[in-house]
Amino acid sequence: MQRNERTYEHVSPLSVGNARRILISEMAGRSSLLAKLEDRYPELRDASTAAAVLNEVQDLEHQGYSFEAADGSFDLLVQRQLGRWRPAFDLKYYRVHGIGTAVRNHSINGKKGDSQPPPSIEAGQAVEATVKLEVGGQPRLCVAEGNGPVDALSHALAQALEGAFPVLRRMTLTDYKVRVVNSADGTGARVRVLIEHEVDRHRFSTIGVHANIIEASWQALVDAIDYAVARE
Repeated sequence: MQRNERTYEHVSPLSVGNARRILISEMAGRSSLLAKLEDRYPELRDASTAAAVLNEVQDLEHQGYSFEAADGSFDLLVQRQLGRWRPAFDLKYYRVHGIGTAVRNHSINGKKGDSQPPPSIEAGQAVEATVKLEVGGQPRLCVAEGNGPVDALSHALAQALEGAFPVLRRMTLTDYKVRVVNSADGTGARVRVLIEHEVDRHRFSTIGVHANIIEASWQALVDAIDYAVARE
């Protein structure tokens, strides 16, 4: 591609309003990395730095990560290797409460046909998330409700951080995907969560991997915030 674009593109992407995207995976080499990021990170021309980035990509992809569809998380990975990354906040803890409350409170008297259907879970009343963190040395504790644990955590983070980072007011979630990494482990399998956000018509995706789907979602949410703040 770098030597002769015509070997891969029958027309220029720009001629049809598109853009070229070079994907990075465990099979990528230094040339692919430089073609994708050399204009933004000239430090990658150093062979040892590029090798460190590619080694981390390979290690994480063996754990279930996939950076081909997670450009935001990949960009943060590069920044960490270059010593440029600064987290937007320092997490103390997060908690999620009330999952399945409406179902647990439903009682059955044991007689066939006598049970009543469980009450409906109204939007915004089923799950509550608490987040305690520090921004610039200032502690913040926020509680929010949502339609599920991920939504509640997202709202709690927004309450805690929007004052310090106005860009988060313009960030909207556009897609959320969950994939099982290794189905052989059954319900204890690691899952891969991909979350897509949009800021000022710029879309980016972030990734999280964990056996706990809430923790995997949290990782992807935090990456999205760090990426949006760093890009701003």
